[in-house]
Amino acid sequence: MQADRLPISGVVIAKDEGDRIGRCVASLAALCAEVVVLDSGSTDDTVAVAEAAGARVVQQPWLGFAAQKNAAILQASQPWVLLLDADEWLGEGADTALRALFADGGVERADVWRLPRRTRYLGTALDHGGWGREPVERLFRPDLRYLPADVHEKLDLAGRRVAGVAARIEHDTARSDAEYAAKLDRYAALWARQRRAAGKRAGPLAAPLHAAAHWLKNFVLRGGFLDGGSAPRYHFLHARYVYRKYALLRAAGGGGGG
Repeated sequence: MQADRLPISGVVIAKDEGDRIGRCVASLAALCAEVVVLDSGSTDDTVAVAEAAGARVVQQPWLGFAAQKNAAILQASQPWVLLLDADEWLGEGADTALRALFADGGVERADVWRLPRRTRYLGTALDHGGWGREPVERLFRPDLRYLPADVHEKLDLAGRRVAGVAARIEHDTARSDAEYAAKLDRYAALWARQRRAAGKRAGPLAAPLHAAAHWLKNFVLRGGFLDGGSAPRYHFLHARYVYRKYALLRAAGGGGGG
C-alpha cells in the first residue's frame, strides 16, 4: 500500500459505464489502498477506462443488486470497504474528512459510517428536498453484507455500531430524462414484485395518496422547489415512481391494506 493511501478497498459494481466510471474510480484511487470494479459484461469501454483510472476489474455475471454488491465486497483485501455506484464520486473535501477519521483512530468507533450524498439531476444540484445530504451507509467493515432484495438494497446493520462522517458523495443520477424515467419504471416493477412476494397488498387509494404525500413532503415542505432548474421534473418523476409502484402492487394482488 502506498504511504498516502488509507486501508480501504474502494469497490464499485458496473455495466456499460464507460462515460462515468473514470470519475468514480479516480476519486477512490486517490484515497484507497485498492479499487476493485466488479463488471457484469460491459460492451463499451468501461473496463479499459476503469483500469486506466487505477482499478482492478473482475468479471461477474449479474446476480441482482444486493448479491452483486456482496460479490464485490468479497473482492476486498483491506480492513475497510468504501462502496460507490458508478454514477457517484467523492465530493470536494471528502478526502480530507476521511483521512482525518483514520488519522486519529476515530474510524474504530463504529462498524459502519454514513456519508452524506447529494444528488444532481441533469446539471441541477439538488441541495433541498431531502436530496442534498441523504445519509448512506458506504464505509464499513468487510464482513458486512447486503440483505437480499430486488431493489433498494440495504446493509444488514443488526448489532453494528453506526456513525456519521462529513465526507460527501456526489451522485449524478441520470444521463437523460427518458433514461431516468425508464430506470424508475424498472425499479417500480422490482419493488412491487418484492413487496408482493412478502405478502403485501395495496388498497385503491394507496397509489395517489402515497404519490401526493411524497411530492408534498419533498418538493414543498423540504424546499425542493428552491433548487430550480431540473428539480421540478426530478420531483415529478419521483412522485410518478411512487404512484406506479403502488399501482403495480395493487394490480398484482388486488385490494387490501397498503
